[in-house]
Amino acid sequence: MMKKIGFLAAMLLLASIPEAEAQQLPPGKWWHRPEVVNRLGLTSDQRDRLDEVLRRSAPELVELRDAMETNAKALREQLDRPDLDREAVRKAAEGVSEARARLFERELMMLVDMRRELKDEQWNRFRALIESRPGQGPPPGMQPRRGLQQPGGRRGRRP
Repeated sequence: MMKKIGFLAAMLLLASIPEAEAQQLPPGKWWHRPEVVNRLGLTSDQRDRLDEVLRRSAPELVELRDAMETNAKALREQLDRPDLDREAVRKAAEGVSEARARLFERELMMLVDMRRELKDEQWNRFRALIESRPGQGPPPGMQPRRGLQQPGGRRGRRP
């Protein structure tokens, strides 16, 4: 019984992760916030182009987030059934994984389009801004390359 409860809790947790992963960027139209505009030195033309990137991306992002929710709901429904069907749970979990992957790819391509609108120094300042957000590590693929971490937070050297 405890194994079943642990499994169900783990699957529900997995089904809710995409919402957290999706928010690697600061929420909302971060390029219109005065502190971000000043820190990055964004021009009004750049902000307009970033608005256009969002306008082009928004319909597909909404659709993909809806698909993510639908798949997560289907998984929760399978897990709530008194007569668990292992294969049905596996297929529902696969649906969540596929939806998550499509959403991640689209968000990444939007980030690529936004990156094209920033100069290199603006991009570096933006990365620093993301990495300094409380409770947020850098998005996947944006981790700084440093020496190996040792216990206690000290950087070590590769052997």
